[in-house]
Amino acid sequence: MSNIIPNQITTPATSNPAEMASSPKPGLSKLANRYRGATVEDLDPPSALSCNPTDPISYALMSAFERDYTHLTVVTPDTRALLGYLSIPHLRILLETGKVQESDEVSKAMVKFRRKGKVYKVITMDTPLEDLELFFSGGENGEAGKQEFAVVTDERRRFVLGVATKTDLEEFARRRPA
Repeated sequence: MSNIIPNQITTPATSNPAEMASSPKPGLSKLANRYRGATVEDLDPPSALSCNPTDPISYALMSAFERDYTHLTVVTPDTRALLGYLSIPHLRILLETGKVQESDEVSKAMVKFRRKGKVYKVITMDTPLEDLELFFSGGENGEAGKQEFAVVTDERRRFVLGVATKTDLEEFARRRPA
């Protein structure tokens, strides 16, 4: 964190504290005023649990169950490059409907990240919580599509550092005093 002192001090358009607290940035929840400069690092996100695309689905299920995780990242075995993720709730539906078997490879059930087209939103430990909330809700206007969780990486997207969920964000805001 850097200690930057602004050259100008700006005052909000309203001086009514109740009005300021109830009108956060467009697209943000009413809990957003509790973030107060906090970043993803303040959520203390758990380390990401990763599996390989060639791992059996049974291995991924057991790994997620042991740690009570709802999402696993899928990485290449050699470079650990992020390929996509596995949603355990969705995987259970696929298993129940017979679309996949526990002996199938993870690649058959994973959600692959698109390399082209949509711009990848980088979420790092330094990302403000307001930006993380906007990411979960699909952006300021919702056009980006709602997200279930965020993969927290380094700035260059070379390493997966953790996973943050909307629930993590909501619990953090509730624990902080208003």
